Amino acid sequence: MDVIHSVTELRARLAREPNNVVVPTMGNLHEGHVKLVDNAKPRGACTVVSIFVNRMQFGPKEDFEKYPRTFLADCEKLKAAGCNVVFAPTEQEIYPEPQTFAVEPPEIQHILDGAVRPGHFRGVATVVLKLFNMVQPKAAIFGKKDYQQCIVLRNMVRQLALPIEIILAETVRAEDGLALSSRNGYLSASERKEAPQLFKVLTAARDEVAAGKRDYQRIELESMARLAGRGWKPDYIAIRRQSDLQEPDLNDRDLVIVAAARLGVTRLIDNLELSIR
Repeated sequence: MDVIHSVTELRARLAREPNNVVVPTMGNLHEGHVKLVDNAKPRGACTVVSIFVNRMQFGPKEDFEKYPRTFLADCEKLKAAGCNVVFAPTEQEIYPEPQTFAVEPPEIQHILDGAVRPGHFRGVATVVLKLFNMVQPKAAIFGKKDYQQCIVLRNMVRQLALPIEIILAETVRAEDGLALSSRNGYLSASERKEAPQLFKVLTAARDEVAAGKRDYQRIELESMARLAGRGWKPDYIAIRRQSDLQEPDLNDRDLVIVAAARLGVTRLIDNLELSIR
């Protein structure tokens, strides 16, 4: 496994392996990231995992400074998983000058997570486009846990006519249902026991919709109240169309229930897809 820190070295390394697949990450890797690598390996001659904590997608009061950096442990996990190249650039390498050009996603960047984290998806789209230009992959793999991010990036690739296949991998969960996340490490022992309630609330909402209930606003409000009653601070629980995360009408069949809520100081996100037939 090669560990590369510069764009020049990366391009020289990948020049002989054009069929590469990239897995973008911010490091502090867990089993969910390893599964993304597993998805990548059969799809290309070379699996590239990027590790970069992107300042552009953090708000001024968010956890950029304290976001866990576990580079050596990450490399050990990636080597064991069969990764070929780790691209771990410095901030100066990604942003050698002030980033005055940016990717401005459409209205979707302002709803749900975008309403709570202004500018977040602009930062995500900009750094991912730069990464794509550096790696020039034939495919990129993202986890569905970050559902809104997946929609933004898939639409960006389509509208900018990038020759890259976007592959969305299923969310990896702990045995109790909690979606694996790098930020789960912020949870205290008691909070970790409580954290699976987010998945349970989503499951209950999904079951209601699957049973034929169509009062989506009631389901959303009751789901949020259920979490709030247990001491959570919900940002949103919303039933949306899978395709564009807009509010569904009664004829829409492919839905997703997305959620974000704070437990103590930790902000957790999750989602469940469902198709009404």
